[in-house]
Amino acid sequence: MKNHLSTASRYLWKEWIRPLAVIAAIVFPAKSALADWNWVPSGSMRPTILEGELVFINKLAYDLKVPFTTRHLAEWSSPQRGDIAVFFSPLDGTRLVKRVIGLPGDRIALHANRLTINGQPVAWHDADNTWRNYATPLEKHAATVNNETIGTVVHPIMQLAGQPARRDLEEIAIPAGKYFMMGDNRDVSFDSRYFGFVPREQIVGRADTVVLSFDTERHLMPRLGRWLSGL
Repeated sequence: MKNHLSTASRYLWKEWIRPLAVIAAIVFPAKSALADWNWVPSGSMRPTILEGELVFINKLAYDLKVPFTTRHLAEWSSPQRGDIAVFFSPLDGTRLVKRVIGLPGDRIALHANRLTINGQPVAWHDADNTWRNYATPLEKHAATVNNETIGTVVHPIMQLAGQPARRDLEEIAIPAGKYFMMGDNRDVSFDSRYFGFVPREQIVGRADTVVLSFDTERHLMPRLGRWLSGL
């Protein structure tokens, strides 16, 4: 019996445990330091990112970190205005997906949801109606969508009439090593207007692609038109 158990144990180790351990030793550090994905549970980035979407995170966009930590081994770039960044909330450590609005040293103000950066009003333009393809009934009734230009990035922002939100912010200066983040769905996003600046070391990477998309209001029906779409 002992010999039988010993043979079975060796078999399990050789055929199952050791191969899985090798795979885990490669995959988990790579996932931590090189590339990852993030399920988006809320609509704070609508209409750019929808609830129920899996976004790809390029963790090498800005730096290389020690796996399973936020400590940098090397840094070759910094988040830019308009990037969609993934970071840990300074409030409670929750991993969030928001847009980079302000860089270290910038002066940011907000009046009736219109941004001013370093004394210059951010450009607004009319948006087309493609956002309505995935809009909720409330959004179709109450939302206004405009295109905003942050840095070199033109992106849509959504406003929802009747929602309680912080639409005004007196000018503030962003300290060294900190960033100001906001959601594209301005009136329902919990972002730097509420929890403050995000330290550079808490930024995980840049969200580049919607990998998968499922409609959480329609029994997770796939939104095939949004699969593998760039951000």
